[in-house]
Amino acid sequence: MAYSTILRRLREEKTNYKKRKLMLMSRRNFVTVQISNENTLVQIHKPEFAGDKVIASAHSRFLIQKGWQGSRKNVPAAYLTGYYAGKKALSKGAKDVILYSGTRKYTQRMAAALKGVIDAGLDVPADKEVLPADERINGEHLKIKNDVAKIKSSIDGEVK
Repeated sequence: MAYSTILRRLREEKTNYKKRKLMLMSRRNFVTVQISNENTLVQIHKPEFAGDKVIASAHSRFLIQKGWQGSRKNVPAAYLTGYYAGKKALSKGAKDVILYSGTRKYTQRMAAALKGVIDAGLDVPADKEVLPADERINGEHLKIKNDVAKIKSSIDGEVK
């Protein structure tokens, strides 16, 4: 009986090669959202043969510099991080992207980051019903509505 090796990234459940192949065949830029125990990271990639090139990246630690007091992994923080990454990608010439979740499941925080990318001006094929409501985005359930609007306006002034 022959032994067939399983690809390491497939074995470690880090890469879903079927999803990745479909995404690469579309030849479009893609956005990835990673949410850790403390932070949110949003990156916009351009697929290339030598490897994916990061066009724009935003980490939720930048929210601290803007005066953010709350958690950096909640829905409003994910939205602002996605908004910042989207603005940076627009300034570098990106126009449309697709969401690539890989092996991670689609969560509300991932949807909030995607809504931030959409609100920044990038064209993303997404149904409005799967995106979080504006009350959640603005942090009304957390009582931080003013912070979201203030930080969003400072991002607009910073990235043009």
